[in-house]
Amino acid sequence: MDQQQARAWLATAVAEARAGLAEGGIPIGAALYGPDGTLLGRGHNLRVQNDDPSMHAETAAFQAAGRQRTYRGTTMVTTLSPCWYCSGLVRQFGIPRVVIGEAATFHGGHDWLAEHGVEIVLLDAPECVEMMRAFVKDNPALWNEDIGE
Repeated sequence: MDQQQARAWLATAVAEARAGLAEGGIPIGAALYGPDGTLLGRGHNLRVQNDDPSMHAETAAFQAAGRQRTYRGTTMVTTLSPCWYCSGLVRQFGIPRVVIGEAATFHGGHDWLAEHGVEIVLLDAPECVEMMRAFVKDNPALWNEDIGE
């Protein structure tokens, strides 16, 4: 995948992460793009806002995209390495590519996804690292609750 395209799509996920942070939530954003580059759905972590532990950024974007006849050629874009729950969603529905803003703050299931044929594009985006590190520093209890520690 072209790095310029990946970074452009990541901007959508970053905007979602910032929206979640502004709402008092966990700043993780995601977007699902179709094979032709159409934005199918976008969302951010809503665990805090909706009191729903299952509403991660990837699941919010997936839900916003609605039912698709196929996920062939789609790309999930996320600001943070996907947790096991969201990695399972990618595998369950056969999403073939995941663009990740950063994996320094949290190294989720993306190696496992790669082992199962999912293309992983890890961008190491400074804006994603800075946003998550600041959040974790300022909200350690909430971060640990979300990440399951």
